[in-house]
Amino acid sequence: MSLKRLAQPQKCRWRTPPSQRTSKEDIKESEPSLRFACTFCPRRFTHLSELLTHERIHTGEKPFHCTQCGKNFSQSSSLKRHQRVHTGERPFPCPFCCKQFTNSASLKLHLRVHTGERPFPCPHCGKQFANSANLKAHQTVHTGEKKFHCYKCGKSFSFQTALELHQRVHTGERPYTCPHCGKGFAQPNNLRVHLLIHTGERRYRCSLCGKSFISSSHLKRHRTVHTQEKPYSCARCGQAFSQMCSVRRHRQQSQCGLFQQLCISSTSEEHHTCVVKWPFTD
Repeated sequence: MSLKRLAQPQKCRWRTPPSQRTSKEDIKESEPSLRFACTFCPRRFTHLSELLTHERIHTGEKPFHCTQCGKNFSQSSSLKRHQRVHTGERPFPCPFCCKQFTNSASLKLHLRVHTGERPFPCPHCGKQFANSANLKAHQTVHTGEKKFHCYKCGKSFSFQTALELHQRVHTGERPYTCPHCGKGFAQPNNLRVHLLIHTGERRYRCSLCGKSFISSSHLKRHRTVHTQEKPYSCARCGQAFSQMCSVRRHRQQSQCGLFQQLCISSTSEEHHTCVVKWPFTD
């Protein structure tokens, strides 16, 4: 055989003996069989544990119980994710900013803030959203639907979760407890911000003076020191203030007369005007 022929790729001439050959049928039979069938739908599963977990979707069974707030779950993994709400654990950090999340799904949604991806368009106006929940919330602007009503005060909400959070105003329920000091909170986000007091973490830094704060709202309040902005005003006398607490103090000191109720309305995150309701008219 020449050197030129040896340098070229050669076709393998080995043949597997007939006794060792495997047919496509044999390969198919060797795959795990889906022998566990759901009694409620056509789905089938390889393992009994998978079937039992799946059937809880149909039966509504939720055997995994949170000892902190009493919420029940159909899977132990769901309970484990939920418990991070109480412990404050956030093992999924964003690679672009300092935010951290309790689960990978929340991180994935958050990443769209950085990428600008908005795959959910509104069929009514074309506005696009990063997730389906925001789209659904937006669509109530067009439909005006608020089918969840508070039995205490009659206030209506677009979502069951929003109603549940609101009802804690009446019940005083604070199921989210700080593991360091025992203080309770009605919402998990409030607990998350509170935990920063114990950790000393101040991730929101003022670009003008370098001072750091535990939350974006505290930073926003601080910026009025530099801008001299006074977005909060008394509707009765017109006096302007840089912070909402100053308006409350103005009310309590009765410098402006008799107040019945202090209400806050906001047209945007950046511009916020205080409106004071009076028990009498001019």
